[in-house]
Amino acid sequence: MKSLLNQGKISTAPLYGVVTGASRGIGRAVATEMASNGVNLALCCRKSIQELHFFASDLQKKYGISALVFQTDVGNPDSVQAMADEVLDSFPRIDYMVNNAGISVVGLITDMSIEEWNRLISVNLSSLFYMTKAFVPAMIHEKSGSILNISSMWGTAGASCEVAYSASKGGVNLFTKALAKELAPSGIRVNAVAPGCVDTDMNACFSREEKRDLCDEIPLGRFASPEEIADAAWSLMNLSYVTGQILGADGAFL
Repeated sequence: MKSLLNQGKISTAPLYGVVTGASRGIGRAVATEMASNGVNLALCCRKSIQELHFFASDLQKKYGISALVFQTDVGNPDSVQAMADEVLDSFPRIDYMVNNAGISVVGLITDMSIEEWNRLISVNLSSLFYMTKAFVPAMIHEKSGSILNISSMWGTAGASCEVAYSASKGGVNLFTKALAKELAPSGIRVNAVAPGCVDTDMNACFSREEKRDLCDEIPLGRFASPEEIADAAWSLMNLSYVTGQILGADGAFL
């Protein structure tokens, strides 16, 4: 799918994007999809920085794009701003911003520590505010751009033993809808994809039997691949008259 400008025109200029949590899973798949469509990328992660460097190098060789790499804690506003300063010095504008980084804690809410709660909320929800503060002024200056947030079906339905995660993703959904209204006059679209069960490291905590039980509840009968979520994300990012939407990608689970 070719990338589009706000009025539905085909873009011939170089494109630039930012993807958080890009070293693995959905973030890695989204970055690959963007690179395959000619988007120059700024990629970040918190821990797997060597792996991210290798990944960025592969994208540059395969697709001929430029790829910047940052070790960034998106739950820390100073870390986000430091990355943004370097990215905005290197890229002439930001066409796409993908807020993908996220963490999960599975267990009873009564067993969750205050530190775990605060960390999860900072990474999953507050990071959207930090990224918006850091990058959106440049997008407003250009009066164009597309923001894509990775949510979850649990942000709509809620999940037992994932109360904090569900709450954070519910916040992502409303952040998306409200920001879309605020930025629409500036020509910036804001949407989210809400995946269901995806075959990523985040779901490695489930046993084979638990995964089989989950598959029995999914009408499509299987987990999604990260590439399938990336395909949905890229399509949504380029729909020129769609904003403020939460696209479910859960195999009809909900």
